[in-house]
Amino acid sequence: MPKLRVGVIYGGRSGEHEVSIASGASILKHLDRDKYEAVPVKIEKDGRWTLPERAPTSLSAAEVIEGVRAASARAIGPVREALMPAHPGGDTLITVDRPDPSAAQGTAIVTGLALDVVFPVLHGPHGEDGTVQGLLELANVPYVGPGVMASAVGMDKVTMKVLFEARGLPVTPWYGFVAAEWRTRRAEVTTRALELGLPLFVKPANLGSSVGISKVKSAEALPAAIEDALGFDRKVIVEAGVPDAREIECAVLGNDDPVASVAGEVFPGREFYDYEAKYLDAASRTAIPADLTAEQLAEVRRLSIAAFRAIDACGMSRVDFLLSGSTGRLVLNEINTIPGFTTISMFAKLWEASGLTYPALVDRLIGLAIERHQDKQRLRTSAL
Repeated sequence: MPKLRVGVIYGGRSGEHEVSIASGASILKHLDRDKYEAVPVKIEKDGRWTLPERAPTSLSAAEVIEGVRAASARAIGPVREALMPAHPGGDTLITVDRPDPSAAQGTAIVTGLALDVVFPVLHGPHGEDGTVQGLLELANVPYVGPGVMASAVGMDKVTMKVLFEARGLPVTPWYGFVAAEWRTRRAEVTTRALELGLPLFVKPANLGSSVGISKVKSAEALPAAIEDALGFDRKVIVEAGVPDAREIECAVLGNDDPVASVAGEVFPGREFYDYEAKYLDAASRTAIPADLTAEQLAEVRRLSIAAFRAIDACGMSRVDFLLSGSTGRLVLNEINTIPGFTTISMFAKLWEASGLTYPALVDRLIGLAIERHQDKQRLRTSAL
């Protein structure tokens, strides 16, 4: 059998760029070279698609983040850009080699590159939110992970909560608004947010990795938290805090018949699991399996699959919960359609604890992508 050519897309134009690089490095390292030909595709922070000379090697987000912080300005060297035509057939990528980016036009070498399947491991806006998925749909290329609608809903925490509530799934009290409302009706927005009770969590609606999130303990701190969140997104969600919250996570895998992993628990090294605690704080730790009763574990797995189906997801997702240590109430926090994918990320670790190794997990996800794509090819595209 010929090898499948797998394009692994990482990086992206979002605040989660560095985390995505580590996820991409892990996938590229663990692809079975007897079955797959790996093609690393990096989306730079300015949105350019490039084919790097070397695949990324930093397998932890902390390594990538510290490397970026320490890096100084570098001279621009040879660049091999990649463009994806938004139509099916022919080459998946058009590559443009520019030996000298500063040279006059006419020096570029243009070639084509066909991909059998794409593994997008982009976190955050412009990648996890349905935008890249829409481009891949137009190009009619199989890709790993949920489709356009599920990706968009999974990224937008406000729309996500609406769908969860419509399905009768438990969520913490919340309030969402956009920047224009904050500018024109600040007093009303403040009142409605504070009605949820303190403490509050203020978040950009469309972002992950806890970027831009603030824990608000007083009314005076609320405006600054909202302004910070609006620096990352035009839409903000405010959520009521859960008393003595335990952070429980569960992974889901499959298409029409999804299955849930064992559950894990996160113990932040800080007051809550913010960006620094996730990627840079050695004091943060996880426990797999989580210390739950059989009934609690069954409920976590049931709700994980219910959340997966509520947004019409497929392929993979990680579902995050908050379990009140004082009341015992379990609520859905969010669903992540492209979870962190390093070997030490919770998604991979949860499946490893469930009996699926990292290479086998990658293999299974590629198989699910091809399966779903083949199903869609059977659909009619014309009424005539």
